[in-house]
Order: sequence, then C-alpha cells, then structure tokens
Amino acid sequence: MDSDLPKVLHRIAQAPMLWHALRAGYRLAPDHTIIVAGHGADAVEAAAKDYDPDAHIVLQTEQLGTAHAVGQALPLLEVFDGDVLVLYGDTPFISEETLHAMTEARRTHDVVVLGFEAADPARYGRLVTEGDDLLKIVEYKDATDDERAITLCNSGVVSADRATLAALVAEVGNGNASGEFYLTDIVGLARARGLTATVVRCPEAETLGVNSRMDLAQAEAAFQAYMRAQAMAEGVTLAAPETVFFAWDTVIGRDAEVEQNVVFGPGVTVETGARIRAFSHLEGAHVSRGAIVGPYARLRPGAELAEDVHVGNFVEVKNAVLHEGVKANHLTYIGDAEIGEKTNIGAGTITCNYDGVFKHRTVIGKNAFIGSDTMLVAPVTVGDGAMTASGSTITKDVPAGAMAIERAEMTIKEGFATKLFNMLKARKARQQN
Repeated sequence: MDSDLPKVLHRIAQAPMLWHALRAGYRLAPDHTIIVAGHGADAVEAAAKDYDPDAHIVLQTEQLGTAHAVGQALPLLEVFDGDVLVLYGDTPFISEETLHAMTEARRTHDVVVLGFEAADPARYGRLVTEGDDLLKIVEYKDATDDERAITLCNSGVVSADRATLAALVAEVGNGNASGEFYLTDIVGLARARGLTATVVRCPEAETLGVNSRMDLAQAEAAFQAYMRAQAMAEGVTLAAPETVFFAWDTVIGRDAEVEQNVVFGPGVTVETGARIRAFSHLEGAHVSRGAIVGPYARLRPGAELAEDVHVGNFVEVKNAVLHEGVKANHLTYIGDAEIGEKTNIGAGTITCNYDGVFKHRTVIGKNAFIGSDTMLVAPVTVGDGAMTASGSTITKDVPAGAMAIERAEMTIKEGFATKLFNMLKARKARQQN
C-alpha cells in the first residue's frame, strides 16, 4: 500500500477493511473472535475494539506464514469445543450465504476450503479436486504446469473443528519455495490422516483481495455498485446511481428518493418516503418518513429529523432534534438544539452553541417563528408560539407567545456615503500615482 497505515485499516465505504471482514464473520454469531495482528498491531487493536470491545488480539511478531498466524490464535481456544473459521482482513466481501454454505459443508467434511473459479488465475494457489473431494492445495510457486492450468483457486478461507485444526497446524512445515508455513498444507496433512476435505465455491467477486491502492479503488467501486443495485432492488429511487456514494452501514427505506451527487457517511438511516436532494452530505443522521433534505444540505452526527421536516439548501444540522413539520429552508446552522413541531427557522439563523470551551443547547418550542438572520446565543429557550424579529441576537429566554426584538437603533447620515467614496477614490488615485 506504500503507507504508514496498516493495510486492513484502509477504508472501503468509510469503514476499515477489517470491519468488513469482522462483519462477515459476525453473521455466524461466533462465540469467540480472535484477530491476529502484525504490522501496526496497536492501531489494528484499537480499530478492532471500536467494532467489538470483546474481540481478542494476538500479536504475530514474525510474519512466517498463514499457518504460523493461525498458530498464534489457537492457544486462546484450548478449551473451546467447536469450529474455527479463518478469515482475512484484506478480503472484505465474503457473503453471509457463502459462510453458511461452509458451515453446512462442515457437517460432512473435516476440512472445508473456500474456492472460486478465477477469470485470470494468475498467482493464486490452485485447488486440486477429485469429484467433491479436495485432494490438496498447491501454491503457485510450487505448482507444476498442469496444476497451474487449473482455474479453481484458493481464497485462503478455511474451516475445521478446533482440535483438528490445531493438530494439523502443528504439523505444517516450511519446506517450500518461500520458506513459509502455509495454512494450505493442512489439506494434504488431513488427507494423510484419513480425514476428508472439500471445497465450497463462491463468486470470484467475494474473494476480492486488497493489496494496493488500485485494488482499494476497485474494492470501493465494487462495494458501491453492489449497494446501489441492492437499494434499487429494495425500492429506492436513485436518480443517477453512479453519483450516489453509500457508507458501509447505510440504511434506506423503500420509496425513498435520492437525487444526484449525494454522499452518505457512516451511521445514516433514511426512512420510507423521505427525499434526499442533490449534493447533500449525511453522516450519523436519522431522516424520518416524508422529510426532505437539501439540495446542498449537510446533516452531521446526532441530526434527528422527524416526519415531514424540511432542511433546505446550505443548511447544516448537528446533534439536534427537529420535530415533525419543522422547516429550515435556507442558509442556517442548527447545532446542539431541539426544535418543536411546525416551527419555522428563517434564513441565516444560527444557534451559537460554542463559547470556546463548552457546548450549550438551544431549545425552541412548537409553532415558533424564528426571523431571518437571528443569532440564538445558547443556552437559550424560545417558547411555544414565540417569534424573534429578523436581525436579532437573542441572549435571554423568550416566553411562549412573545416577540423578541434586539437591534441597534438605525442611524442615517445624509450624504456621508458620497463623501466617503470620494475620499477613498482620491486615496486610491494617489497610491497609483
């Protein structure tokens, strides 16, 4: 990757690759999760704990091969009586259906390997089979010409019960072209013991590995294409699908509409019938049924939009609840606030929530009218049915039904503008000379 960042922490759909791999495994509801980390282990551990605080991390101080890596994890499973599934942090797209197929195959075989038919087998390990039986896995460097002609390739994903896996890994040697301890050797070792091995096949796209920035870009494109197709299949309208970008956990209800050039960050839920207009950016937000967002709106973490809320162009909402029917249609910042039902927020309104040290909250009641260019200096409360006059700076609570006006008295100086402009133009002329 040519990067200071560990490979598995590079992001696809705004989440580390590691999280995608973890999510795949967690679909099987595992009893234990063990992550084998090498380069950048501290950062990998922090990311893993962000996903699951109960995940265990073990350190592979020397990278001596995949069997050696699995061997670092096995001591944590000495009292575990069940199946072990080995996944890879840089292979993020294995599906739930594929993993369940491996689980089923384990009922009849001692070792199960995930394989795929490769359009270009290149340097993948080859799976040598006879009927449903897997005879051995041959790494490309060690393969004969006939074995290299095989197109059924090894993904690296393998499953076996814990005791069998531990016994086989203990027998793996490093007498190969790379001098590494290959996990793939366990198939031949299992056959030598009279155990059975088989292959579960999956689409090649599920086994996409990421080893370079180009691979990362291709993985992002593949994920986005999948998410767009899935959204439309589930009844979401995408006006220009190729311009919409989803996060790894975006949820959108049927009959929602998403216009062009919309970006979803992590943690967004859009309910049925909502409309996200062009050039909007949403992150950590919940948009309810019938709400309209944008165009050119930004919803930041903690934005909660109830039904039929309108958030218009160049409006930013952060850590704020907008109750049913609220309208904030133009050029407004609403942060650390709660806005009551059917309140109208005029253009240019700002909740001044930060004093340089602490954040403070603004509360506006139901059916209030906030005039254009109102500065609400938090903490402050505006009551139900209250109004603020345009251009006001509100520093005190406004009672229900009251109007608050805070403006300096306007002064008019006849002829002063002409005099000032003449003076400035003369000064500019002198500077040019």
